[in-house]
Amino acid sequence: MTGSGPVATGFVTALSARRMLEIRNLSVAYGGLRALTDVSLSIGEGQFVTVVGPNGAGKSTLFKTICGVVPPVQGSVIFQGQDLLHRSAAARAHLGIAHVPEGRQVFRTLSVRENLEMGAYTKTGRAQWHRTLDRIHALFPILHERAQQLAGTLSGGEQQMLAIGRGLASGPKLLMLDEPSMGLAPAIADTIFERVSQIHREDGLTILLVEQRVAEALELSDHGYVLETGHVVLDGPYETLLADDRVRRSYLGLTDAQD
Repeated sequence: MTGSGPVATGFVTALSARRMLEIRNLSVAYGGLRALTDVSLSIGEGQFVTVVGPNGAGKSTLFKTICGVVPPVQGSVIFQGQDLLHRSAAARAHLGIAHVPEGRQVFRTLSVRENLEMGAYTKTGRAQWHRTLDRIHALFPILHERAQQLAGTLSGGEQQMLAIGRGLASGPKLLMLDEPSMGLAPAIADTIFERVSQIHREDGLTILLVEQRVAEALELSDHGYVLETGHVVLDGPYETLLADDRVRRSYLGLTDAQD
């Protein structure tokens, strides 16, 4: 039965209010070649959402479009009711969007503390700096121990911790993590996943994760999207994606005999 009238309208409005990021029919092209085609996804406040897919699927392009680095050819990107396509990349950070990019991209010639300070350039980041710094140090004690060490001398795992800390320093409402386990030893990657899960669980921060360690990423998530050749081919909660034959074969390496 389809609802109508004031009660149904109020329910829909309440649902919309809880959506943090709404992407509809997004298409992006490079040199005439489509990187994303008609992509739609939704993230509610406090959710943990994962986007998985093979190399070249368009996952990083999606993040760059949300951040304002890459313009779309069509579609809409709405963040807490505001149309991001009419906002500059810098303005989007001040709205509460933090992007931890693929490959970490720390400021190698600056100290660990200076890297974190660079992340706290937003109004919210400056206002909450001391409290946020304590939280970052609680999550990643090594960053406190090595506060004066040059970021370029850290190990890959420590640099990833620093990159996440720098993102948190901005006081974000949405934390976007692009391949945080890339190039890390399995044990270090596990630690990174544990900390990301802790941030979501204890701080209630909304997280959008792009990751190739599919099983671990989806297990953390409230909802997942599978992106292939620029298209969303499947989405749903962890249990739904795990039960899908395509996901099991292509991303988890499982067959029916391994149930």
